[in-house]
Amino acid sequence: MTTEPDLSPESSWVRVAIPAELGAGRSFVSRDPHSDRLRVNYYARPSDGALVGKAWFGPGAEGPPKHAHGGSIAAVLDEVMGACCWVAHYPVLAARLDTLFKRPLPLGTVAILEAVILSVDGRKVKTHGRVLGADGRPFAEADGLFVTLPAERFTSMAGG
Repeated sequence: MTTEPDLSPESSWVRVAIPAELGAGRSFVSRDPHSDRLRVNYYARPSDGALVGKAWFGPGAEGPPKHAHGGSIAAVLDEVMGACCWVAHYPVLAARLDTLFKRPLPLGTVAILEAVILSVDGRKVKTHGRVLGADGRPFAEADGLFVTLPAERFTSMAGG
């Protein structure tokens, strides 16, 4: 029997609602709270306005033996940075992700997620995200360029 990962917030974090338009409940990354691949919970960190969270990388996320696949880590970074934009009322899609993998992430790890908006220039929203160990050392970090789209575009994409 496996132990349930602790994805509860740190003491200074508050739960944040991910907008339905972002696919809350349909997300490729955090859709299934019982997945053997990835489980993610998001929170806000009021002290600096960052979107933070905890992500568990289970056996279904395996790449190198006993470690998370780089694509699973990149997907989590894509989602946390995109969600950071959506929570700040910027409906976006990713245009570019520049990911730096710093060290292997062992399966079973509950990692800390952080994402911030660096700048907004017209439709371009630049972000930075990190996947950290409990010791604060990064497993990976990324810079993202996201582009805002009108709400009606998302509605048409969803078939509504």
